[in-house]
Amino acid sequence: MDETKDELAGVVDLFGVLTRAELAEALAELAFKQGKEVNESAFESVIEDAVTDYYLVEATVEGSEGAGDAETVLVPGPVAFPALPENGEDLPHIMDVPERPVNRERIGERVKDRLLSEAETADEERASHLLDVSYDLEAWAPVSTDEVRDRLDESLGESPSESSGESTGDRAN
Repeated sequence: MDETKDELAGVVDLFGVLTRAELAEALAELAFKQGKEVNESAFESVIEDAVTDYYLVEATVEGSEGAGDAETVLVPGPVAFPALPENGEDLPHIMDVPERPVNRERIGERVKDRLLSEAETADEERASHLLDVSYDLEAWAPVSTDEVRDRLDESLGESPSESSGESTGDRAN
């Protein structure tokens, strides 16, 4: 099964949140429905790539069993444009997934902290990607990523005024 990262986000978005195991199960169900060979060993790698690139983000939510249990789930991330893969609409009829409430602000802060951490060691290519993610994050969750952008601008060799368009030169031409 060769799902795009937006389609992975679409599967998760269909349920609101999914654990990694539930997402892998959903991918296996989709592969079966599409008549494709199921390669479950590849699912974790595909999911991890989507997390690395911020199409999916991890969050901690109250467990479905109650009693204060917490579990790690995936939610569609700030760069995702969730798209439902072929036969995706059938998944809620196939899988029994509990509803889990998420706090977008808390998740946004966690993603911001992750961005700050990654900004410390990012090479130029990764820093450029993270800079794009920082803008997407502000639209996705009620957080400010100015600090992240300042740090990334430093690693890209730009002054904060250059990256924000405040330079005296006309960068548009």
